[in-house]
Amino acid sequence: MRIQPVDASAFRELAATTIAGELPFGRVFTPHMVVVPYATERGWHDGRVVERGPFQIDPAAMCLHYGQTAFEGLKAHRQQDGTVMLFRAQSHAERMKRTAERLCMPPVPTELFLSAVNALVATDHAWVPDREGTSMYLRPALIATEAALGVRPAQEFLFFVIATAAGPYFQGGFKGIRVAVERTMSRAASGGLGSAKVGANYVASLLAAERAKAKACSQVLWLDASEHRWIEETGASNVFWVEDGTLYTPPTGDTVLQGVTRDSILRLAPQLGVPVEEKRVSIDELIGGIRSHSITEMFGSGTAAVVAPIAELLVGDELVTIGDGSPGPASRKLYESITALHRGRAPDKFGWLTPVPRPEWA
Repeated sequence: MRIQPVDASAFRELAATTIAGELPFGRVFTPHMVVVPYATERGWHDGRVVERGPFQIDPAAMCLHYGQTAFEGLKAHRQQDGTVMLFRAQSHAERMKRTAERLCMPPVPTELFLSAVNALVATDHAWVPDREGTSMYLRPALIATEAALGVRPAQEFLFFVIATAAGPYFQGGFKGIRVAVERTMSRAASGGLGSAKVGANYVASLLAAERAKAKACSQVLWLDASEHRWIEETGASNVFWVEDGTLYTPPTGDTVLQGVTRDSILRLAPQLGVPVEEKRVSIDELIGGIRSHSITEMFGSGTAAVVAPIAELLVGDELVTIGDGSPGPASRKLYESITALHRGRAPDKFGWLTPVPRPEWA
């Protein structure tokens, strides 16, 4: 199924005015969306671009009761010549398929995922900002819409894609954040949904995140669910640290999301002269390395923030500063390299960028 963009020339003036102003992350929505229903007897059908608006679903829709929901997040960036590129769209499509399979949902075919994303970006092409640090953030999602009560996989679903014109995820820009180490609550347990991109993992993190915010922390550093000893990820990103000149990150498994930005860093770092390895480390080893200065920097990675330097860890009531508290050279080098790729200022050696054709009316 190929989804066609629609003429959005009527929104061009509104787009120009809107993206010239402030763009808080996740708040400025573009005027269109893609919707594609699914039914067991019909498969995926009637995919189209429509004006963005509320859904009308039955109060017994199974997504509301049993949590059959999955989502992705990827970005489109305007290049220096005005063209728009998607970053690693294929990888996001493949991860959404894995998530859907884990939730007993029909996987969205890669070609349908890509067609939907391209159609929406082409339609709302004028809403892709060009200022440094901005992007069009896309949110593909899949929900169970069958109206039925009973714990079983649904038979009817809706795949949809919405978009926002977005500024930086952290309003303070590229500077160190404070992260609270969570010693009691768990984000995900072995055998659960930790490696899937589902709402359940995020709602499980909210209480700890709110408690962390009350202590002036931006994120939570999650430990494993069985021992509360081994570091895994933060509430919104994978985590990296530099120890004795080598960049490390915890290995993924069924409790850690296989981040697309994480994978980008693992592949890009050696090209930048930064050795990188996967390594399991306990929170006590991490704190010990920070205090002995063998660990000199730490950061989170994700599509929204790209690279988020971590300046301080709150361990109980004690603040532990990493290095001198400012972004380190590895985090800065990786951030600048990835954002240069986004904006077309660096060669795309890995084939991660795919162009979105500019429609005649844009």
